Amino acid sequence: MRPPFPPSPERSAELRRRFAEEARSERPDLSTLCLLVGAEADRELDEAGLDAAQVELDRLAGLLPFRPGGPRAWAVALRELLGERMGFHGTPGDYQRLESSLLHEVLVRRRGLPILLSVVWLEVARRAGAPVYGVALPGHFVVGFGPDEGQVLADPFDGGRVLTGADAELLVAGATGSGIDPSMLRPADPLDVVLRILNNVRAWAAARPERSDVALWAVELSLLLPSHPARLRYERAQLLVRRGEFVAGAVELEAYAEVVSAVDEGAAERVRGEALAARAMLN
Repeated sequence: MRPPFPPSPERSAELRRRFAEEARSERPDLSTLCLLVGAEADRELDEAGLDAAQVELDRLAGLLPFRPGGPRAWAVALRELLGERMGFHGTPGDYQRLESSLLHEVLVRRRGLPILLSVVWLEVARRAGAPVYGVALPGHFVVGFGPDEGQVLADPFDGGRVLTGADAELLVAGATGSGIDPSMLRPADPLDVVLRILNNVRAWAAARPERSDVALWAVELSLLLPSHPARLRYERAQLLVRRGEFVAGAVELEAYAEVVSAVDEGAAERVRGEALAARAMLN
């Protein structure tokens, strides 16, 4: 992929307005939110590109057989279409690429992180009427079909392989060292999926200090979600200071200190000290 270049400030402001509006809607649309993330990362993803990605999801859904049957039949149909026929899957090297977290790129490359490949499965299956939802296993996102008592799991990163109970146990044990808990199998909220995607973008940028610009927009989009960790404000402040925006960073640190002071005055004082240090860098 070419180096990620952000859109113009005017375009970015419009994308963020739409992202916040969609995230606060009654039924947030997962594909729309993911594509707006992609547009914030890639200035070449214009309105025509956004529409084309949605059309591609519609096209793929149209290739599925009509109502193939129960949950397992749906999982097999998705595996045969997306994994086998279309070649969507993941490899270890995909964890090192930013485009693996961008839906429009995943649709073109047919490669990506488990959670983005799962988004493709979810959006294609949903359009076709499947009883599908995301399942946020620790360290590895998969998709589920059907109700709790007849749940079938599939792993899009592995081309849509239908998982046995033992397979799911191994995935969880590999990530946590412990067994699977029934709560891990519950449907993931779309906004939690988006936050997890943005967490992956932040992790990619954290390993590349020269891409603090990517880290900053990922944090700022996360802050637009209705529910997010308060500590993201602290992370944003640190990024602003690191990028030389000392006053803006100090203001954000002071605001975060006010939030923290309600539960930990000592921590709040330390953050206020960081704000003073940031302001001192102006001299």
